[in-house]
Amino acid sequence: MESVSNKIRKIRRENNITLKELSERTDLSVSFLSQFERGVSSITLVSLKKIAEALNITMRELFDDGPEPDGRFVHRESDGTGIMGLEKKYAGYERLSGRFEGRKLESLLLRMEPLRSDFEPCTHEGEEFIYILEGTAKFTVDGKEYVVTEGESIHYPSTLLHSIVNIENRELVFLCIVTPTIF
Repeated sequence: MESVSNKIRKIRRENNITLKELSERTDLSVSFLSQFERGVSSITLVSLKKIAEALNITMRELFDDGPEPDGRFVHRESDGTGIMGLEKKYAGYERLSGRFEGRKLESLLLRMEPLRSDFEPCTHEGEEFIYILEGTAKFTVDGKEYVVTEGESIHYPSTLLHSIVNIENRELVFLCIVTPTIF
């Protein structure tokens, strides 16, 4: 499977787009884009979505290596767990959603290492629903902090500035459902 960073570099070059032009279209620095394309730096989903939009491609195009059969509704453990360079931010990251045309939401199972932050605060279109399976997290949404623990959930508009931190010295495991679809 070709890496996402390699796919982006290939698509950018095929379309004769320089790193500087991509930087201007995404508000991401040239040095960051260069590091990501070389596999030196990891990337957030929000930044990756900006790049995909700037290149006029879908997120799905970055991750799919071939056509899916129509009506793929069941996710099986054997379908694979890794998604791009997010392994640098999460101990585990698995897409749980079915894969069919016209879906409206994305479901993910994430594992975050002890005392880690997922990434810089961000905003994007849609909503996020997070259910904590193991551990305790501190969410900052629109400047207000919320501590959410096992068996509890948080649901907010993704258009508000938000971030998450694992505040315990143990792994945080949570189900994340977002709209619109990412992949």
